Amino acid sequence: MRTEPDPAALPAMPLGEQELAATAAGTHHEPHAVLGAHEYQGAVTVRTLKPLAHEVSVLLPDGTAVPMTHELDGIWVAVLDRREPPAHRIRVVWSPGAEPVELEEPYRFWPTIGELDLHLIAEGRHEELWRALGAHVRSIEEVDGTSFALWAPNARAVQVVGSFNGWDGRQHALRSLGSSGVWELFVPGVGDGDVYKFRILGADDRWRDKADPMARRAEVPPATGSVVTDSDFDWTDGHWLAERAGHDALAARMSIYEVHLPSWRPGLGYRELAVELTEYVTSMGFTHVEFMPVAEHPFGGSWGYQVTGYYAPTSRLGSPDDLRHLVDTLHGAGIGVIMDWVPAHFPKDEWALARFDGTALYEHADPRRGEHPDWGTLVFDTGRHEVRNFLVANACYWLEEFHVDGLRVDAVASMLYLDYSREDGQWTPNRHGGREDLEAIAFLQEATATAYKRAPGIVMIAEESTSFPGVTRPTETGGLGFGFKWNMGWMHDTLEYLGEDPIHRQYHHGELTFSMVYQYSENFVLPLSHDEVVHGKGSLLRKAPGDDWQQAASLRAFLTYQWAHPGKQLVFMGIEFAQGTEWSEQSGLPWWLLEYPLHRGAQQLVKDLNALQARYPALYERDQDPGGFEWLLADDAGHNTLAFVRRDRAGNPVVVVLSFSPEPWRDYRVPLPEGGPWLEVLNTDAPVYGGSGVGNLGRVHAEALPLHGRDHSVRLSVPPLAAVVLIPERLRED
Repeated sequence: MRTEPDPAALPAMPLGEQELAATAAGTHHEPHAVLGAHEYQGAVTVRTLKPLAHEVSVLLPDGTAVPMTHELDGIWVAVLDRREPPAHRIRVVWSPGAEPVELEEPYRFWPTIGELDLHLIAEGRHEELWRALGAHVRSIEEVDGTSFALWAPNARAVQVVGSFNGWDGRQHALRSLGSSGVWELFVPGVGDGDVYKFRILGADDRWRDKADPMARRAEVPPATGSVVTDSDFDWTDGHWLAERAGHDALAARMSIYEVHLPSWRPGLGYRELAVELTEYVTSMGFTHVEFMPVAEHPFGGSWGYQVTGYYAPTSRLGSPDDLRHLVDTLHGAGIGVIMDWVPAHFPKDEWALARFDGTALYEHADPRRGEHPDWGTLVFDTGRHEVRNFLVANACYWLEEFHVDGLRVDAVASMLYLDYSREDGQWTPNRHGGREDLEAIAFLQEATATAYKRAPGIVMIAEESTSFPGVTRPTETGGLGFGFKWNMGWMHDTLEYLGEDPIHRQYHHGELTFSMVYQYSENFVLPLSHDEVVHGKGSLLRKAPGDDWQQAASLRAFLTYQWAHPGKQLVFMGIEFAQGTEWSEQSGLPWWLLEYPLHRGAQQLVKDLNALQARYPALYERDQDPGGFEWLLADDAGHNTLAFVRRDRAGNPVVVVLSFSPEPWRDYRVPLPEGGPWLEVLNTDAPVYGGSGVGNLGRVHAEALPLHGRDHSVRLSVPPLAAVVLIPERLRED
């Protein structure tokens, strides 16, 4: 093997002992200024950090090996008699007699982040932040490796540690890219599946090992490392996305099945769920599934609502591409996918976002704003534009990289108010002296506007429990810009009514009807979510009084009211077959209940409600149009009964009669919007649902007998604890 002439006469680029020592310790803020190849006085100085090596050489492209001299604490140096730095490698003999090992030198590569990326990051306007920061498998100058980039503006030094360097980051210290606060390094040889963390010397002079905030994959908990990942997924849902772009969500059917993926059928991963969940949801007639949070979280008992990996799908169920396969499969079956998103707070785990660079970086420094008193978590500092960017880009990430069709934003109310769950003295007013969190409001407006701009046809849904004005009003008119808002008032009032003994319900009749007073103030989803079947609240089935039959009948009537009421519908898994116990993420759903008629009947009813709604656009087309709903009987509290009509855009009516009394009402007269024959297209007391069979033999005739301002009315047999749905016979589909 050739060697170059002795370069002893050529001077090495001089460096002070302090600078060399910092580089050797991995604490230098710009190790590329020391290591790698540098022009100096007509020659090239090459330095590399190889602690404990026996011999080190610079290996040039033509095969020449130039011996290096140990300089200080594992730093080796050589001078090359040439004017331009070569694309060199490093040859190392680790011990006497050992075979030499050839290594790529990470400090010979230019930064992998461009000036535009750095500018956008500094401005807080990088809508594709995940493409710039984090770990990215790439090839540079035909060298395969992974680039690492991190925002840590107050760090004194940053190293990447992992399985590829024995968790010793001294040889892989990142460089600071100036005032942007970004640190970067390309590490040759690192690829898909390698585990890593960032070792950060904080502003408080303390080292911390941190998971990558931008990691797109994480280890399976309780392990906490980040994982390098590279996707080769081939999407097949182009037609779905094209159709979605022209979709009018307000006028479309939206029947949502809320799912906690790990406990729907325990043991199934993303790919198994792609088969079984898709088949089930399709057979039941739902239009959408809503995943409880799938972003990585350390504690399974949080159900995903305490997120540590905002860009990483939980590895409990498989890889990121496995999740893509699940979404792609659902789209192929015509099912939309909504995902719960949690930008309101994050947990205090030492290895995650908390005090990330030795300062309160992601969270508010003031505990009156930075800590959540209810959940023991930290609150994002949305007034910091880089933090706001982290979250806005995260919303875009799930919509664009995983093709999800909407985000349901968790705990919006906790973000809107500075005094949320706080007593006097525990919060500070905004600059106007008010209680609204103006920074969080601006963040939500930016998140919704950016999401709708970048992903046409998606929906942004707010879980917002107060009467904050304009949640679903466009941002350009001062609203928050959401497409829909959960109607927590409807949920609370109707469940309170359901829990009353029938003899007392007459005194609570307004709880059934009050929702229509404010129905058109926002675009609503009617939720019966996981929150209503946990923490001692009991199952939905058991909220109603009475024996098993009465409870099941009440549930059937209640679900029909939900499907027939203006607004979109959401039910949590297990409700559709009348689960009798509270949900537990540890035990999964009691599917064995379907062996019993009352539970099979509830499931069949939900399936039929979805089919009925799909058949008659009156039940969804004008949810936000006051002309699409009219009361027929709103005040018959004595019979625990109400009736209303829904109309489609053509004016075609569907009439719904509900009774929450355990007594059947014979010859009960109900006003109708037109005369002639009407068909009973649904009766929740039918034997197929587990009912008693009280009904109208499928057909009634409206007489010209005026009632409550209507020209026609009909005598009905109204079943106990049941709902009856009628349509004019002229609308019958042959």
